[in-house]
Amino acid sequence: MPFLFKLVVTNLIIIACARIGRNYPTLGGLIATMPLTSLLVLIWLHLDNPGDFRLMTDYTRGVLWGIIPTILFFAAAFLCFRRQLPLPLALSAGFAVWLAGAAVHQWLVR
Repeated sequence: MPFLFKLVVTNLIIIACARIGRNYPTLGGLIATMPLTSLLVLIWLHLDNPGDFRLMTDYTRGVLWGIIPTILFFAAAFLCFRRQLPLPLALSAGFAVWLAGAAVHQWLVR
């Protein structure tokens, strides 16, 4: 599958989420958390590596375990926003917590 096609489709989904989120923030958040990107990755992996179920299994295991650091990111960002901290600080805190969770994630899946 051509790289440019994958890039365009994936970016269109991200742009659509951002545009919807502008008018309907909670709906945009719901759509953004849908497994759209993971679905696309599964399709791209399958088309590039048909029949490689080990690859698909390993990828989905990583996604399942990766949900925990992602929840930690949003929890930290949410708490920062509730305290009206500036965006760079809220995102930095969220990323720091995500990074710690991701390190644990990688340790656990090995």
